[in-house]
Amino acid sequence: MWELCAIFMRVLARWVSGVITIFMKKILFAIFCLSGVVFTTSFAQSQDTNLIDVFGDWSAFALKQDGGPVCYIGSVPIKSTGKYSKRGDVLFLVTHRPAANANGVVNFQSGYTFKPGIDALLIIGKTMYKLFTEGEDAWAFDSKSDMAIINALIRGAQMVVKGTSSRGTETTDTFSLKGFTAAYKAASKACKI
Repeated sequence: MWELCAIFMRVLARWVSGVITIFMKKILFAIFCLSGVVFTTSFAQSQDTNLIDVFGDWSAFALKQDGGPVCYIGSVPIKSTGKYSKRGDVLFLVTHRPAANANGVVNFQSGYTFKPGIDALLIIGKTMYKLFTEGEDAWAFDSKSDMAIINALIRGAQMVVKGTSSRGTETTDTFSLKGFTAAYKAASKACKI
């Protein structure tokens, strides 16, 4: 439950327009997670987290933003390596925003600031994809690359993302793809894609 709270609040914070202070994020996180403790699990999942369901190692979510649906799936790594002393949350997301005609957008959130000008590397099986980096995020270069990555994720069993922090620390994050396809289908259905 707490892991889902963290995923949801991190994604929600990125979508909120304007500046949100760290204090405000912590307050929102506390209110959100405490409300899940007060209510039954099923009520908390359907009303507070906007969780569609959990599929293996992936979770699917749906919410409304600016009157339109936003649906996404997310997962955390099953293994992370690198010589770092402190690192934030690490997430991999695929998001649908039909109102913005942005469907199947791939996003890796590293938990650190990437070294400027250095791409992240996403590996599924024997296929490698470059992701451009900005701040703590890495993205596919275009919608065609997004779809190629999603198709590989559907066929794959494991994904590895390699990145380099602004301090030069190299990291490797390994994600299970168990449940990816079911989560992706559920999010796509929720957004009518």
